Amino acid sequence: MQIDGAIVREQGVTFAVVAVKRQVVQSMSESNQAIASFSRVFPGLPIVLMGQDSHGRATYYGRKDIARFLSRVRVDALPWKRYTIN
Repeated sequence: MQIDGAIVREQGVTFAVVAVKRQVVQSMSESNQAIASFSRVFPGLPIVLMGQDSHGRATYYGRKDIARFLSRVRVDALPWKRYTIN
């Protein structure tokens, strides 16, 4: 399985952003399961999920301060990378 994620270092905080389907971000239980499963790819890092609507507008789920910060950042400005999960 492959995921698109970004490791971001900003204002002394390092965190991971993972792109998921928008419906995952809209469901608290699905979001929490996804974050738990991605924690083995990004051990020790806070993880924020990012889902986009059909117009490309991003919605974030995760630590509120990080999600608030990301809402002011262009999605294409993040250092995206493809990760393989076995």
